[in-house]
Amino acid sequence: MPLPRSIARFNRRVTNRVTLHLAGWMPGFAVVSHVGRRSGRSYRTPVNVFRDGPRYVFALTYGRESDWVRNVLAAGGCRIETRRRTVALADPMLFTDHDRRTIPTPARWILRLIRSDEFLALSPSSSSSRSSSTRGSQATRP
Repeated sequence: MPLPRSIARFNRRVTNRVTLHLAGWMPGFAVVSHVGRRSGRSYRTPVNVFRDGPRYVFALTYGRESDWVRNVLAAGGCRIETRRRTVALADPMLFTDHDRRTIPTPARWILRLIRSDEFLALSPSSSSSRSSSTRGSQATRP
């Protein structure tokens, strides 16, 4: 069960603006760079990210209907900035994991509390990691 949209709207207007400056280098966070599926506009969205082998796994705390998720699915991939590196990701896969085994234990407890069990996994693409930064004045979406 995703978090209410009212929390997503608050985070988009307030929390994301602060988190955006930290998420590119803090462990467990990333900034997803994606393109609007209808507008063609570039967006940067701070998210939590976890590694599961070679894959990057995102907990969909607002559900699979979030704009950034729909944009990534429509495009077939995205770029993330995490730990001061930019990684190109492809092959998005939505899945449900009631046991939340693909993520670390502390995050598993939090996601269990908020009843979040939907995830998006992506794999590094062939042009995956660069160390350049992709900063800009783009909008944020949960």
